[in-house]
Amino acid sequence: MNDRREPGRDTGQEPRFRVRARQTDSTVTVYQAYRPEIGRAAARDGRFPSSWKRDRMTWVKPSFLWMMYRCGWGTKQDQETVLAVEIEREGFVWALRNACLSHYVPELHGDRETWRQRLRRAPARVQWDPERDLRLAPLPYRSLQLGLAGEAAARYADEWIVGIEDVTPLAAEIRGLVRDGRDERAALLLPEERPLLLEDGALAHLCR
Repeated sequence: MNDRREPGRDTGQEPRFRVRARQTDSTVTVYQAYRPEIGRAAARDGRFPSSWKRDRMTWVKPSFLWMMYRCGWGTKQDQETVLAVEIEREGFVWALRNACLSHYVPELHGDRETWRQRLRRAPARVQWDPERDLRLAPLPYRSLQLGLAGEAAARYADEWIVGIEDVTPLAAEIRGLVRDGRDERAALLLPEERPLLLEDGALAHLCR
């Protein structure tokens, strides 16, 4: 698959909107952070425990460093266990195709009420936030956050998951190296995230 058109390109080398992820030909890795009772059980069993709330929207992040920004390297309360969740690529793309942008954009949605209706119906939603560097400072291009609810959350938990890894120790190691000023060594430990090649138009309804 080839994404020949990259909407939202800015004047820098990176397009403003692009999905970057650790990936294989058939999977995409996303990150989440949970309190230990949920996170450790999920990593141990390869699936979320019964205490995981299916009726809530769950947000997944393909960017490791954006997850570190969100959870404070796994130090924030109820986000102490950082998970790398490997999911089926087809499921991830399905979620993108069925997602609605989380904020109103007239060029994409027409009138505001049409956007509200789409948002209510959509099983997934997308927001774009500034990507982060090793010191968690914002970069001039955006990182995808994907919210899953209803059908999407159920399929994520029950169908798409290939494996779950507890990467809390990795987060702590990288954080320690950055704190000590060893940024080059820290960068070598980061998961390799490459642009996700998507069919033309796969992000057109999510980028403006």
